[in-house]
Amino acid sequence: MTLNRLRTLWLLCCVANLYGFQQEFRFASYYGDHMVLQKAPQRAVVWGYGEDAAEVTVTVVGEREKVSHTVNVDKGIWRVTLDPVNPGGPFVLSAVQQSRLATTVRNLSDVLFGDVWLCGGQSNMEMTLSQVMNATEELSQAAKFPRVRVFSVALEKSDVKLTDLAGVELPWSVPSAEVLGAGIFTHFSAVCWLFGRDLYKSRGDPVGLVESCWGGTPVEAWSSRRALKHCGLADAPSRLQVKEGHWKNTVLWNAMIHPLLNMTIRGAIWYQGEANTEYHQDLYNCTFPAMIDDWRLAFHQGSGGQTPADLPFGFVQISTYMKKSQSDAYPNLRWQQTADFGFAPNKRMKNTFMAVSLDLGDERSPWGSIHPRYKQDVAYRLTLGARAVAYGEKVSFQGPFPQKISVQAANISIIYSTNISVTLHKSIFEVCCSRQREVGDSSSSWLPAPITKANSDSVVLSTENCKLKVSGLRYAWKDWPCDFKACPIYSADGVLPAPPFIVDSGH
Repeated sequence: MTLNRLRTLWLLCCVANLYGFQQEFRFASYYGDHMVLQKAPQRAVVWGYGEDAAEVTVTVVGEREKVSHTVNVDKGIWRVTLDPVNPGGPFVLSAVQQSRLATTVRNLSDVLFGDVWLCGGQSNMEMTLSQVMNATEELSQAAKFPRVRVFSVALEKSDVKLTDLAGVELPWSVPSAEVLGAGIFTHFSAVCWLFGRDLYKSRGDPVGLVESCWGGTPVEAWSSRRALKHCGLADAPSRLQVKEGHWKNTVLWNAMIHPLLNMTIRGAIWYQGEANTEYHQDLYNCTFPAMIDDWRLAFHQGSGGQTPADLPFGFVQISTYMKKSQSDAYPNLRWQQTADFGFAPNKRMKNTFMAVSLDLGDERSPWGSIHPRYKQDVAYRLTLGARAVAYGEKVSFQGPFPQKISVQAANISIIYSTNISVTLHKSIFEVCCSRQREVGDSSSSWLPAPITKANSDSVVLSTENCKLKVSGLRYAWKDWPCDFKACPIYSADGVLPAPPFIVDSGH
């Protein structure tokens, strides 16, 4: 580079500093027209970029409401925590920068205040409304819910934590068939949309849905180093040689979650786990709860305490894959999704809720049987959990789970936590039959224990197939345990399937 060239660059830098040609005054990437900000009692956080030392005034203007806050730009960033705003709108969100040389205005229109939910996971969360059962009808109904708004983060990865999103897939939008039906595994999530729509139908307040997911990704990619360190994975070499960079530890947390932390949110839902059936499966009972804990801490701190420290977190227990599979990978992962309790919430995973989906197998799915099309049922079950756990409504949201198990000479009696509806079944319950009392003993085998009797809250199983010692019991412990909505045990109203479980009957 010539001396004259260097002098020219130096002069340009001096002029830029003199006249304040610094960061463009704007909102951060995930703010926009049609967005939803978190309603009262939480306080929404609004931030963006501007000229150092300039004064920025942020104002929310509605028909009957006007609130303003003024801050100074610090290191190129301004940030305001609004006063609580009751649900409703539309509002205009205005940001005005007063600098040494000019006054600059940025306005966002048609802004609503409601509940903001984050939707994460892999491809089953990515599936769009055009890919689900009754897609044409679902798409035709989309425009009837204009107060449910959608936003999607672009697929990006990073080895360092990003302050703002590297890209936006879908800016804040009012729902329509065109918006929600665009493409496959892209643009916007069917489960996220259906969840938000059902939540709006039951609650009535605006709902903002933020999708951040990437197909075929493990939980490790969505977890911070802090979370992975808790499970001994932060600096450990991978046990699986991975070709795709978006499988690397923390790269999606850095690029697709960390930039959202300033956002005040009401809760999160998650549909992921299939990738971990073949990657650190034995650690998922640590990595998944650790990720939830870490997201809660990070969003709470990032929002200045506005996002709850016990952020409600819902998840889908993974569905089915191969109908004739003899592998335990899927049932093992389903169990580990609950931190080995079998249900949620539990002592390890407080303020969580789970949508069981093992009865929604879809062998003819054009997207492969790992991608069932019955997302309406998934979303409805998630919504029941959110209504109960996040909003304190008196609604049933958990499938029946054993409360007491009694082993007699030739049968086992199971009393459930709630009333049940039962279809007699010959093989979905199995007993561990062995010479020892340990389920994992090499001389043991799992044999069918048919349902022989059913009451309003209990079943009786026959153990006649086991001529040795019954040392364990399990339910629905297969990749594909039953056909569509045909598992033998549901809630009394037939809506919620019983989740799988495994237990050592000697304890």
